[in-house]
Amino acid sequence: MKLITRRNLLALAGTSLAGAHLTGAAQPANLPAWDTLATKARGQTVYFNAWGGSDAINRYIQWAAAQVLQRHGVRVEHVKVSDAADVVKRVRNEKALAQSGSVDLVWINGENFAAMKREGLLHGPLNASLRHYALVDTVGKPTTLVDFAVPVDGMEVPWGMAQLTFMADSKRVPKPPNDLAELQAFATANPGRVTYPRPPDFHGTTFLKQLLLDLNKDRAPLYQPHSQAAFASATPALWNYLDALHPHLWRKGRQFAASAAAMRQMLADGELLWALTFNPNEVANEIAAKRLSTSVVAYQFSGGTIGNTHFVAVPFNARAKEGAILFTDFLLSPEAQARKADIAVWGDPTVLDTQRLPAAEQALFNARPAPGQVVQSAPAIPEPHASWVSPLEQAWLQRYGT
Repeated sequence: MKLITRRNLLALAGTSLAGAHLTGAAQPANLPAWDTLATKARGQTVYFNAWGGSDAINRYIQWAAAQVLQRHGVRVEHVKVSDAADVVKRVRNEKALAQSGSVDLVWINGENFAAMKREGLLHGPLNASLRHYALVDTVGKPTTLVDFAVPVDGMEVPWGMAQLTFMADSKRVPKPPNDLAELQAFATANPGRVTYPRPPDFHGTTFLKQLLLDLNKDRAPLYQPHSQAAFASATPALWNYLDALHPHLWRKGRQFAASAAAMRQMLADGELLWALTFNPNEVANEIAAKRLSTSVVAYQFSGGTIGNTHFVAVPFNARAKEGAILFTDFLLSPEAQARKADIAVWGDPTVLDTQRLPAAEQALFNARPAPGQVVQSAPAIPEPHASWVSPLEQAWLQRYGT
């Protein structure tokens, strides 16, 4: 299969790598400007709209909020949301009504970022305002610059890394499927023990995109804005694969798991033999929490799986812009990134180039491998263009949703 190369991806970004090659600890380009920003931020309340479906993530955000309150006098309120698209709609409506913002910081990526950037709903660029942005690994992790094939241009800030990852209990599945052909054979040999989340669930849609990329030798059209002609050319192989796969799935493909979390529980209960996640460290998290057996392994297709970066962004009409920028900078700090990467805390991979950190800060990231961590990471395949998401979900629902 033809992978989009790192060089092509960086060219696609069309954005500056200013600060990307600095070494050592992060240094603000303008200390007085940072001091002014910190002074303005003190006393502000930042309404951080972020997914609230994980207790571990919620606890991490509470910890980070407590740190900036203690150190900088900035209060952060976690507004728990189930779908970032709802936040986009709210900011869009506020712009139409010329209202000041109810959102100061939002956790987004993909099609939601593309919509906010396209409609002028974001404040930025933010890079030059952040002391720790110089430590982001924009070379080794090029998806920090390109979000679903849309150049970031500093309008959102990298926060963490993700990659489609699979899991199976090694006691029951000594050799889990390693590509689409093996997955088809595995499902056929184990009827009713495989499924995937029902799109438009994020994980279900990601699984469809993985299939789409793996089933098309020429991936280039998938990284361009959606067109009916390209869609008509790229999707027949996908529908053919699913038509052959579905009769062997859980409930014969007439129903699908509600979420990746539901699949994980079905795996733990023995109902499924295979599940998926978008966090490479989730299996390790669940083993540590004693919700999965220590015999469960995490892995990725050796040919690569979809990977991306998740970001935070400041809406154009945020009331507490300075506080939001200060909190964002703290989220990029080695201290906060190392805690976030800790399996016992969250296990979300860092966006930083840890090799550029001083030895003491590098040591924060050097935890011993935990049971359930991916043994050998596979190449991360960039996401298709954001404009493909909605047509793909709609076509799937028309074919299989009823």
